[in-house]
Amino acid sequence: MAASTNKEVAKELLPLIRVYKDGSVERMMDSPYVPPTLDPDPQFGVSSKDVTISQNPAISARLYLPKLAQPHQKLPVLVYFHGSAFCFESAFSFIDHRYLNILVSHSQVLAVSIEYRLAPEHLLPAAYEDCWAAFQWVASHRNSNSINHHDHDHQNHSNVINNKEPWLLNHGDFERLFIGGDSAGGNIVHNIAMKAGEDDQESLLKEGTGVRILGAFLVHPFFWGSGPVGSDSDVSDNYDHKKRLEYLLWEFVYPTAPGGIDNPMINPVGSGKPSLAKLACSRMLVCVAGKDSLRDRGVLYVNAVKGSGFGGEVEFFEVKGEDHVFHITNPDSENAKKMFNRLASFLTK
Repeated sequence: MAASTNKEVAKELLPLIRVYKDGSVERMMDSPYVPPTLDPDPQFGVSSKDVTISQNPAISARLYLPKLAQPHQKLPVLVYFHGSAFCFESAFSFIDHRYLNILVSHSQVLAVSIEYRLAPEHLLPAAYEDCWAAFQWVASHRNSNSINHHDHDHQNHSNVINNKEPWLLNHGDFERLFIGGDSAGGNIVHNIAMKAGEDDQESLLKEGTGVRILGAFLVHPFFWGSGPVGSDSDVSDNYDHKKRLEYLLWEFVYPTAPGGIDNPMINPVGSGKPSLAKLACSRMLVCVAGKDSLRDRGVLYVNAVKGSGFGGEVEFFEVKGEDHVFHITNPDSENAKKMFNRLASFLTK
């Protein structure tokens, strides 16, 4: 941006983000804000609206509702966490709005895309805390009564009654609750499932306060660590692992992380880490892309979950010849269509 050329740079991670000494932040890869479409989107037939979950901290969401076959139809609920390295993009951005419209139309789910706080203004663990609070808010609708409004499907966020959302109350099937995310969002999915596993969900369900996660999908999840994995092992002796963008990103978004790059939130695999058997979901789908630098970490994670004693089903899907989040940046490609079909199959199984 022209206005930023005269300002002094404090820190930058190119080509993603630049922080200036005056405290301002330039996010070079952000896509523009787009409004929700309460009237069904003409291309996908999906309605969307924004809701406020919490004002302090500021947590909100964009909800997506596909065209209903009948007025009181119940749909699987997907709590979705967007990616982009914990420091850019938004649930309200063009690229994520387009992605959720496609995914919802393919899968026929009621999706809640969470708008969480970003680094560096709000360093981790802020995003994890926001996403957990948002997940709990969605789950709180499980034991609430439906709202019988003549036109409840055409309310905006200002009409969320007692902080309860009519779309979730009237159309959410909480026996089919999913969490999902891409890239950093996939990392968030892992950590949400692990945190949910810390509680005795069966006891909470009997008390009427718990919720069971049927499935979790992690697409190109952002995991990293200090030790080389897969193709990282093939580099020369002069290779400095600490100069990798993935390493620098974690230091940028969570500089106080205990254990640094081997904190279990970014590196969940290895000795001394919490058991992956605690993942609180019945089914899991992990997707990787053949050219993605995160691919081998995703494979390592899948194998670790399978060997952990995790009691659910673990599915794995790889698209060869593609790079990181290709299905979001180029959703009309043939391989992207394969991705959407695979995700829809998982969500409707």
